[in-house]
Amino acid sequence: MTFTVHGQAVSRGIAIGRAVLVASSRLDVAHYFVADEQVADELRRLRSARDSVVAEITRVQQGLLETVGKDAHHELTALLDVHLMLLQDTQLQDGVKQWVVERRYNAEWALTSQLEQIAKQFDEMEDPYLRERKADLEQVVERMLRHLRGVASPVAAPAEGGSEVAADPLVLVAHDLSPADMLQFKQSAFAGFVTDVGGKTSHTAIVARSMDIPAVVGARTASQLVQQDDWVVIDGDAGVVIVNPSPIVLAEYGFKQRQGEVERERLSRIKNTPAVTLDGERIELLANIEQPQDTMPALSVSAVGVGLFRTEFLFMGRDGKLPDEEEQYLAYRAAVEGMHGLPVTIRTVDVGADKPLDRHVRDDHLNPALGLRAIRWSLAEPAMFLTQLRAVLRAAAHGKVNLLFPMLAHASEIRQVKALLAKARDQLDQRAAVYGAVRIGAMVEVPAAALVVGSFLKHFDFLSIGTNDLIQYTLAIDRVDESVAHLYDPLHPAVLQLVANTIAECRAQGKGVSVCGEMAGDVTMTRLLLGLGLRSFSMHPSQILAVKQQILRADTRKLRAWAQEVVRSEDPAALMAD
Repeated sequence: MTFTVHGQAVSRGIAIGRAVLVASSRLDVAHYFVADEQVADELRRLRSARDSVVAEITRVQQGLLETVGKDAHHELTALLDVHLMLLQDTQLQDGVKQWVVERRYNAEWALTSQLEQIAKQFDEMEDPYLRERKADLEQVVERMLRHLRGVASPVAAPAEGGSEVAADPLVLVAHDLSPADMLQFKQSAFAGFVTDVGGKTSHTAIVARSMDIPAVVGARTASQLVQQDDWVVIDGDAGVVIVNPSPIVLAEYGFKQRQGEVERERLSRIKNTPAVTLDGERIELLANIEQPQDTMPALSVSAVGVGLFRTEFLFMGRDGKLPDEEEQYLAYRAAVEGMHGLPVTIRTVDVGADKPLDRHVRDDHLNPALGLRAIRWSLAEPAMFLTQLRAVLRAAAHGKVNLLFPMLAHASEIRQVKALLAKARDQLDQRAAVYGAVRIGAMVEVPAAALVVGSFLKHFDFLSIGTNDLIQYTLAIDRVDESVAHLYDPLHPAVLQLVANTIAECRAQGKGVSVCGEMAGDVTMTRLLLGLGLRSFSMHPSQILAVKQQILRADTRKLRAWAQEVVRSEDPAALMAD
């Protein structure tokens, strides 16, 4: 029987193949109590499982260069480092040991019990990236359980069907997949994968994009509905999984698959082509990065700089032990030097309330998205903020650095930010420390900032429009709440007017403006943003060439009147479809 499952598209392309189910070690964990004399053995089993997983991930890391090539090597090594760090996490280790020693739980039961406790803390986080870090912890525990059970691989044995089935392409279907598993499976030439859980910012999705594997995540019950050896079509562009397709549908997607391969080849040819429109407008294509190692994939697609370095990822998962000035300086310096003279825009830490740095602290606010977050948190912790500002200023001695402040809305916040930046410079002067000049900018991600953008520009060299939060706050839609996610609309007239007015005001005052939210990497929005006057786009490196293709085909003179018509329309989507 043919049926369709919907999820989130995280990596482009079409994959067609037989389903290979990935078994979960957590589904049948044994629960029993151990005797006093068995406690030491259970702790030994846990240490052995942990050490085996460390060795396994280390082997994968060592083979990365041969598996994925140098462009993705640094990014994927960093993701695997996260899993190695989690294996040494004191909260996980000490908690599991406590279950065994005090409750006399067996090793498997203790491990899953501690996972459940830590997972609840992640569930309370609103930020999608931080919430999806729970998946990394679950994947680490899954691998340990596998070794405790003596199971080498999570892949279910394929059904007996002779050479015909064995010769067919294969796709993975799982509740979840770890980056290390994916990298191992890549060597077995799996064509794509589907998972029940995950989102666009999950590490598994990042690996999929880096390796150019068609993937759909968040498909809920896919691993329960799909049977071993079912024919499966993965549409990584639309976020759709078709199970047991008819011959006609199979032929249609086979044609799309061949078209996609041709299109990717075409895109690779424009990697070194300047991003210039048909009427001669030069467009700046920048990369969003989370770690210093991300500069490699950015340069591999000829990004002309980093438009957004999300520094909060240096602060994550440290149980309150914030990175000191030297650690931050070395990270920012690595990113600056990694771009070889191209500009790097470093955003100050965007955490607080919905993104607690200490996972032991609960957030009991009713509306954490409206609470002490981003710049509000930084201004409430001036010592931490000054540490980061000094680190960024020192890194600016090694290349071009732009300093970006998130979620500003009040004139008083702007005054405080500039005063603290001056103080950071004074502190460095007192130490005779070397530092560089920075251009300063503000994120426009709340309607208040967009509505008073003219006054903002008196204080800043450039602005960056964070469309993800701007849409959320303009429409009062929690973008991670599935019950209202359908109301999250980038083409809502109010959103478009705020974006259009911000771009127009910046151009009128001769100040730089970019878009760094998801809208920048959406090829369906490229023509509209060009027509509104945007000349700087910042996005995930994997999206740059597709957006560049749209730019090379565009004539901004012809798009201006149409773009204004779209913004004034009560139904912009209808005009966009024409």
